[in-house]
Amino acid sequence: QVQLVESGGGLVQAGGSLRLSCVASGRTSNLFSMGWFRRASGREREFVGHMVWSSSSTSYADSVKGRFTIVRDYTKNTVYLQMNSLKPEDTAVYYCAGSSMATRSNDYWGQGTQVTVSS
Repeated sequence: QVQLVESGGGLVQAGGSLRLSCVASGRTSNLFSMGWFRRASGREREFVGHMVWSSSSTSYADSVKGRFTIVRDYTKNTVYLQMNSLKPEDTAVYYCAGSSMATRSNDYWGQGTQVTVSS
């Protein structure tokens, strides 16, 4: 099993920046990728971006491309979501997700952290 714990959410003005962290523990050798999803109030959960654990290659949703960046600290089993040029429509609960080598689907989820962007 893999456990994921997010941190770093908060309130920020439009145009500002925040960095979210997701620490993985447990059987991290099982991980294929780690990524981020978000769910705004009254909306479906949506993909934000992810990183393949072995290659560090990344992909992003079009809505955040060029503004959000996922980076990894190998020594801390941590991935970060650096969010710049934030917009009110980025307001959501952000979830860290991990996929396993076996299924390549998001088997592991964090508890979520609230990000609120004021206009």
